[in-house]
This record gives sequence, C-alpha cells and structure tokens, in this order.
Amino acid sequence: MNTLSQPDLSDIKRGDWVDRRLPRLFRPYTRLARLDRPVGIWLTLFPCWAALIQAAHGLPDLGTLIVFSLGALLMRSAGSTINDMADRNFDGHVERTRFRPLASGELGLKAAMLFLVAELLLAASLLLFLTPLTRLVAIGVLPLVVLYPFCKRFTHWPQAILGAAFNWGMLMAWAEVTGSVPAGAVLMWLGAVAWQIGYDSVYAYVDIRDDRHLGLKSTAILFGAHGKAMIGLFYGLAVAAWAVGGFLTGMSAPYALGIAVIAGHLGWQAWQLDLGRPDLSFRLFLANIGTGILLAVAAYLGTW
Repeated sequence: MNTLSQPDLSDIKRGDWVDRRLPRLFRPYTRLARLDRPVGIWLTLFPCWAALIQAAHGLPDLGTLIVFSLGALLMRSAGSTINDMADRNFDGHVERTRFRPLASGELGLKAAMLFLVAELLLAASLLLFLTPLTRLVAIGVLPLVVLYPFCKRFTHWPQAILGAAFNWGMLMAWAEVTGSVPAGAVLMWLGAVAWQIGYDSVYAYVDIRDDRHLGLKSTAILFGAHGKAMIGLFYGLAVAAWAVGGFLTGMSAPYALGIAVIAGHLGWQAWQLDLGRPDLSFRLFLANIGTGILLAVAAYLGTW
C-alpha cells in the first residue's frame, strides 16, 4: 500500500451549514442523526425504492413511498445514534469521528438516549400505516440495529450485519405491496447485503489505521492487502444476486441493461481502489450513491 500522508478525514466539517444556520441547541442532534451527512440516507433509500418498484411492478403508491422514505430516514438516524452511543469512548481516538457530539463532549449520554427514544417512537408510529405482516417483518430488524455497533468488538464482519439492517426495508416493501416475501425478493436483499459489504469495506479502509490501534475489527482489517480482490468479489456477488433476483421477480429485458451498467460501475470502483489512499476510498464509497440510483432505475426499466 502507498504511504501517502493522510489528509483531514473528519466527517464533521466545522463552519458547515449546521454551524452557520442552526441554533446551537439543535446542532449536536442534527449531527447525531447524520442529517449533515446524508449519504447513508440515500444508500438506504434507493434500494428500498427499487424494491417498492419491483413489488408494485411500476411506480408505487405515493403514500407507501412517503411512509417507507420516512421510515428509512428515521431508522438510519436511530441506528446512527445507537452507534455513536456505543462508540463514544472510541470515536475520539479516530481521525474520521473525533468531532462527533458524544465523542467531543458536545452532547451528554442522557440527552442522546432521550433523542433515541424520540426517534424510535416516531419510527414506530409509521407502523400504524402498514399491514400486520409488514409490522412483523419490521420488528425483525431491531436486533440487528442494536447489535451492529458492538460487532466490531468481536467479529471482522460488522459490515455484513450493517448491510442486513440497512437494506431490511427491501423485505418490508415486498411484504407491504404483495403480502409476501418471495425468493426473488430475498435474493435482491442478499445482493444488497453483498454490495454493502463491498462498499462499507471501502469505507473501513479509511479507518483501518485507527481501528488497528484501538483493537477493533472490520472487513478491511480481515482482507488486508487482498482488499481489492475481496471487494471486487462481493461486488460481483451483488450483481449476480440482483440479476437472478430480478429474473425471479419478473423483471423484463431492459432490467438486464441496468444491471450491466451497475456491473460496469462497480467494476470501475474496484479497479480504481487504492488501499493506501483513504481519501480515494472515501470518494469511492460516496460513488455508491450512484449505484443505488442505478438499481432503482434498473427496477423501473424492468417494469416496462
């Protein structure tokens, strides 16, 4: 790996719109919910939208789209809050996370816990608009949301747990629209999990030096110098799962074109990756917003 000096990789930039436009009271909660860093929201939303389109075999009902979008926003924010609470004693020693509200002391643990309760109550209120089956499926994600922040202490695969939780809305979408979760839908979800293991491993290489120092685990540490090949492998598994899953869910021929474009995009990412350049790893991680958009577009094409 290259030994280039590491740039400032903090994910909180002082003087941004949060500091300039929000009252001081609201700033730490905005950052705790990651509203100032919405990449995770988009990475949650686009696969969910793709599943809604596939399940409805066309554009979904507006009300359903709104409920699922709000649910993705709230659950991602709640997961981020739980993560920061669990990692508050580690984050201050990591270049990327040292300015987070709990790590920096800007916000206390009790206030964060009350904020988490509010987030979960708001998310739970959305269940009132969903079918009983969808509610049951939704409950299944809670153990993953709670477990994920602690995974890096005992397994090198926290990215797999995160991927399962992040993309759970895909299973809920099928339950809501069709009243079932067919094999093709599960395969699409597994493809999203493999995709997330890939792109979150890219992200993990940003923190690899600090994680090793703190004794934490990640796929980046597990893969080591073989990261390019392993990330490429998981991207390949994602494309294969989405291709077969789309066939099983009745996608038409144009869907294959969308999957081919996704394959090219992910292949480009794996080719460009330089394990010794955390700045490049971060940019390639962000490029997966484009992957999510392409997946939703491919799903729509597949309904033609």
